[in-house]
Amino acid sequence: MKTRNLTPARLVLTLLTAGLLGGAGATYMAGGPARAEAPVSDTVTGSSAAPPISLQGAPDFSRITERYGPAVVNISVSGVRHASAEGEEAAAARGLPPGIDPNDPFFEFFRRFQGQGGGAPDQRDTPVRGQGSGFVVSADGLILTNAHVVRDASEVIVKLTDRREFKAKVLGSDPKTDVAVLKIDTRDLPTVPLGSARDLKVGEWVLAIGSPFGFENSVSAGVVSAKGRSLPDDSFVPFIQTDVAVNPGNSGGPLFNSRGEVVGINSQIYSQSGGYQGLSFAIPIELASQVKDQIVATGKASHARLGVSVQEVNQTLADSFKLDKPEGALVSSVEAGGPADKAGLKPGDVIRQANGQRIVASGDLPALIGQSAPGSQMTLEVWRQGQTETLTAKLGDASDKKAQVVQAPDGVGQGKLGLALRPLQPQEKRGAGVSSGLVVEDVGGPAALAGVQPGDLLMAVNGTPVQSVDQVRAAVAKSAKSVALLIRRAGDTIFVPVRLG
Repeated sequence: MKTRNLTPARLVLTLLTAGLLGGAGATYMAGGPARAEAPVSDTVTGSSAAPPISLQGAPDFSRITERYGPAVVNISVSGVRHASAEGEEAAAARGLPPGIDPNDPFFEFFRRFQGQGGGAPDQRDTPVRGQGSGFVVSADGLILTNAHVVRDASEVIVKLTDRREFKAKVLGSDPKTDVAVLKIDTRDLPTVPLGSARDLKVGEWVLAIGSPFGFENSVSAGVVSAKGRSLPDDSFVPFIQTDVAVNPGNSGGPLFNSRGEVVGINSQIYSQSGGYQGLSFAIPIELASQVKDQIVATGKASHARLGVSVQEVNQTLADSFKLDKPEGALVSSVEAGGPADKAGLKPGDVIRQANGQRIVASGDLPALIGQSAPGSQMTLEVWRQGQTETLTAKLGDASDKKAQVVQAPDGVGQGKLGLALRPLQPQEKRGAGVSSGLVVEDVGGPAALAGVQPGDLLMAVNGTPVQSVDQVRAAVAKSAKSVALLIRRAGDTIFVPVRLG
């Protein structure tokens, strides 16, 4: 499952591994974050004011640290990076980020779409080292950490708080959820109790223990800022957002609740500098435990896929599709022959429930699907042409396909649509691989402000396919506030919301 954004925002997503594979934290550019669960506000005026909340006192973090700190470990890795021999200036001249590994999944993206130079540069093997954190979940040496902590590592050393060191075996890692399981050969280790991320409340105190910048068993505290965050680069994980100060080296360490139970694995931050700036993200422990159990049993983790591209439903799109509120996952394209296609899903459908669970933001859907088993059945409640329908899909296997969730652009502007359109010629249909649609010859007004460009293909209006300019006029005439234009560009499709007035 994937989504596309014609005009994405830009933020820096930082993995929290100190010095892993030659860097002080791998940073990638990604789209802006998705929504959090809606905050709850109490009425504070009038006769119906809620009673004040009695103070319970601050949690005793010193007791949690004393009791469970010994179960938090430092992880050192060493490996070899197949790196480019060209210098940073030469890489910059080719449009590549400095020091990016050619084996990195983003290398080909930057080379193709930003690189200016010709042939491939010389390659060399560069020894590198890195550090992260982890925590013991069974007394016989089973340890949880992040997959990116041990990625490409040829040797993994686990150091306990009593200064003993062990060579660890990587039982398996799952890049899709960023969870890895290690095993060291010893017994009678201290362990941490596992809690429930589902029971966490926004505003609740939490505690992190890890090795930021190599400073072992460092403690920091904060509160839960939000739950169910869907980050653009990792849609399988409904992250816990906190304001706990975590930095490179904290990656893979535990996030405790005020009762001393582990509720998450610290994984990523949003940062412009590479260091902590107030936004930290942890993997819910239920998801990590599920992946851990699969890895222990089979050596790997498996995830399901539906075979659709989805996007966020904002207020403009909700108005266009006559939804009562801006919620759900809007289907912008369906993979031919995939599970969604076989189930009857169509572009323009808005998925509002999956297996009885409400889909509020688009990121809720891939996170739910990614945690399901391939081959399992999923019941979908969809909104189609003003009515609710129920479909059943048999989920496929995600294999190595990347899922990404970003928000759709906001449509703004007033007045007429502002599109000059013409029908597709037969040869253009064959070249684009479509059977219908209109070419955008020129664009202005609300459509231009919404991100539509000349050369785009207009495939549908408000979910209804269009083949003529008259059909577009009729659809726009029926829309009071806004329209949703299904735009195809460079092989990708997305619904673009356009406000009419």
